[in-house]
Amino acid sequence: MTGVRRLAVVAAVAVVALGTTGCSAAERDDRPLVAVTTNILGDVVERVVGDSADVMVLMPRGADPHSFEASAQEAARLRTADLVVENGLGLEEGVARHVAAAASDGVRVFTAGEAVDVLEWTSEDASGPDPHFWTDPARMTAVVDALGEELHEVPGLEDGALDRALEGYRDDLEALDGDMTAAFAALPEDRRALVTNHHVFGYLADRFGFRVVGAVIPSGTTLASPSAADLRDLAAAIEDADVPTIFVDASQPARLAEVLADEVDVHVAIRSLATESLTAEGEGAASYLEMMRSNTDAIVDGLSVGG
Repeated sequence: MTGVRRLAVVAAVAVVALGTTGCSAAERDDRPLVAVTTNILGDVVERVVGDSADVMVLMPRGADPHSFEASAQEAARLRTADLVVENGLGLEEGVARHVAAAASDGVRVFTAGEAVDVLEWTSEDASGPDPHFWTDPARMTAVVDALGEELHEVPGLEDGALDRALEGYRDDLEALDGDMTAAFAALPEDRRALVTNHHVFGYLADRFGFRVVGAVIPSGTTLASPSAADLRDLAAAIEDADVPTIFVDASQPARLAEVLADEVDVHVAIRSLATESLTAEGEGAASYLEMMRSNTDAIVDGLSVGG
């Protein structure tokens, strides 16, 4: 083969390769875009739609959903989505305005919090809707059912494959609920008392028969701050309930819980949980299902101390 012919063949192969690559990119671009505000709901959406949609998850793993802010590029792409999935109930405080802008442009928005029986967090001076419904797998099943109806309206998603994926994930949630029920049954009733860094386990407490003694930050958001009186009142409640462990979210510093532990004249352990954000692979909470099982084990272990 002459040098000229060899160059021609190489050029032809390059054109074919570029054409193939271009087709693949076009095929990817033709998929519907589903934008999700939190990584917990993002995990659920990804497991249901698989590769049939381009899923853009705004919140990175390990982030605090209360304080996370979307970039200008992400906000712009949000307004081009076929569907936006948000938690709602005041959770995504730094993203809500971008979701509202997308909705005003005509983008369909699914608010997961509207699919559940909403509880309120309460403190001595305030209250509000609790956005942390995912701590109850039964409520997450209701969310998945409602999400499925929305996904069926997204052009480009195949109904049969979507139904099979939804059914499989419902089975996973049912198994999770059964495992959590069995694990918590090992705790005597007088040990089912929870103290957290803010009000995050209200739905879990409601579903599995726990008492929420209080929170270091007496609010449903991490952006609030406790007063000295709040800390004193909670310290007294912890002593009265004989709580052995305070649970803090892994995305938040444990400083406030440590300050509280210093005020309580008894030994109180501080245990970090991934409650509002997933972790990287291998860190114990890479998926919603893994996070819930890991937290269940940690809660049982933490509340069994001294029991």
